[in-house]
Amino acid sequence: MPGGRLTQQERQQIALGLADGLAYAEIARRLERPTSTVTREVMRNGGPTAYRADLAHRATERRAHRRRQTAPRGRPAPPQTHGRDADAVREYEEMFTTLLMQQGLPKMMSRVLTCLYTTDAGSCTASELVQRLQVSPASISKAITFLEAQGLIRRERDERRRERYVVDNDVWYQGMIAAARTNAQLAEAARQGVSVLGPDTPAAARLENIARFVDFVGESIARAAEQAREILYTDPEEAAEGADAPGSGRG
Repeated sequence: MPGGRLTQQERQQIALGLADGLAYAEIARRLERPTSTVTREVMRNGGPTAYRADLAHRATERRAHRRRQTAPRGRPAPPQTHGRDADAVREYEEMFTTLLMQQGLPKMMSRVLTCLYTTDAGSCTASELVQRLQVSPASISKAITFLEAQGLIRRERDERRRERYVVDNDVWYQGMIAAARTNAQLAEAARQGVSVLGPDTPAAARLENIARFVDFVGESIARAAEQAREILYTDPEEAAEGADAPGSGRG
């Protein structure tokens, strides 16, 4: 599988694939590249509808030039803990950031959230975020304000009275419950359409089927979220011990 930076020819193939409506995975397969590479390339260069190979190539060259200019001389990159591969970690962080952007989060907010999720402590100070992401304090402040307003992070003070920004695992539970509520609202709206259009019409039958479907899915999501909520707070070592215990259903 090819490695290194994408070539201009590969970017042209990506653009052609997008124009043909191909999925990222299929474009990646044809290029013999990881799907995450193609996804990241497209999302950081305008998205699937605005991607242009020549513009993307020039933008990449500009970014590389800026990194060379701003990189501190004589200071190596901070070592990774637990024997992690720095390049693999960076690749994963970029992929996770891209996925968050696909969910609708702005780029800087996605980068901050990814940084917090991939930090062992699960929290950072503003200065730590500035240093790790190599952006201005103003950018971090704006991202933090947005993420707090969305309920995605919260503030805590450490023993040195410094504000730390913490990812709240319960966000995932709350997100699932919110999705279930949205499904319930959609089901209710569909059933209102049944009475408006007449219960014996094809359109009403279609809406009733939609209502039944989203009702079932929404109830299943809510039930599963309630049952699995404690997983968000389970210590991985405890989970592994429980899986290996007699009667756990494994082995």
